[in-house]
Amino acid sequence: MSELHLPGPGVPLPRPTVISRPFWDGCAQERLMFQRCTHCGSAVFNPAPMCRHCGEAELVWEESAGRGTIYSWTVAWRPQHPAFPTPYAAAIIDLAEGYQMLANVGHCHSEDLVVGMAVRVFFVDIGEGMRLPCFAPISAAPG
Repeated sequence: MSELHLPGPGVPLPRPTVISRPFWDGCAQERLMFQRCTHCGSAVFNPAPMCRHCGEAELVWEESAGRGTIYSWTVAWRPQHPAFPTPYAAAIIDLAEGYQMLANVGHCHSEDLVVGMAVRVFFVDIGEGMRLPCFAPISAAPG
């Protein structure tokens, strides 16, 4: 069985923009943030200047409960950057609020991953005050 690894200090850091800054500020506080359109009510993620569903620009930030299920995943055995320990799992997570995000999954083995697995968010320190949202099976998630 292969224990999945998570990123840590030394990985390339995100570069927040004016649009994504509230997301990254939330992560630093261990809060998973997403946008919601005030016109059509759709959840929007990745951070955007307008709704992908209706085109309106009236978006507000909300905090996610951080619970979802695995939609799909892949296990990387060769890192994209030397700072990423392998193996690691990159997964598309269906969040309960109605959006998807790509994130690492940890606190389990690669053989444990299945479509529909219930997961919840936790945050890992990657340096310089930045934290990265990752997910783990509900039964194994820290915190």
